[in-house]
Amino acid sequence: MEFRPCIDIHNGKVKQIVGSSLKDKGDSASENFVADRPASYYAEIYKSHNLKGGHVILLNSKESEYYEATKKEAKSALSAFRNGMQAGGGIDDQNAGEFLDAGASGLIVTSFVFRDGKMDEKNLRSMQKAVGREKLILDLSCRRKEENGDYFIVTDRWQKFTNMKVTPAFLEEMAGECAELLIHAVDVEGKNSGIDERIVEMMSEVRESPVTYAGGVRNLEDIEIIRKVGKGRVNFTVGSALNLFGGKLDIEDII
Repeated sequence: MEFRPCIDIHNGKVKQIVGSSLKDKGDSASENFVADRPASYYAEIYKSHNLKGGHVILLNSKESEYYEATKKEAKSALSAFRNGMQAGGGIDDQNAGEFLDAGASGLIVTSFVFRDGKMDEKNLRSMQKAVGREKLILDLSCRRKEENGDYFIVTDRWQKFTNMKVTPAFLEEMAGECAELLIHAVDVEGKNSGIDERIVEMMSEVRESPVTYAGGVRNLEDIEIIRKVGKGRVNFTVGSALNLFGGKLDIEDII
């Protein structure tokens, strides 16, 4: 079990947002925190603590007027902590090399692999060929469907449901295709309301590769729940609750 830090970038600024509120239209989101410091500042803090394996996420679509500013900030963070952080958000087989050259230790992919409601195996193989499985992280971020309570992968900045149901068997299958799995529990992401234990429990069954959970961590008690429910196998991210992003949870206490 490891602490994997994060840097989320939206409209060219480091932010913490409510994940389910993100909309491409108008580049809008409900914001918990907007930084007045660059992304590189946070990357340097993580580097000083040798906190490797965290992620830098670009939250704007490629069509957004803010995309280039967001990408510039992301690259500054990757450069500040070379080979220390993963990059995600709009990654595909064509721009993968650009982010690796910028210093990413690995590349996080969702929408390029899960398209039109299902898994695109051709694109998965293309990403594996472009970056190697050892640098490919699959983000299986999911939301719960109210009608049946099951979790399904969501794409396009968590806005579109796929027909890919998240189960322990599915997670294990996907773990065999990459170096690591990352799952944002989108229903609780950014709400500072506690973690989604069902997702952590499913992640604990994965043996094939490391797994990292993100979403809803409020305090050290939540982290302890992840340790217990996750059987010590599930890494975790802290966003809005972290003191660096206006929260009350001290990074030193987490470490």
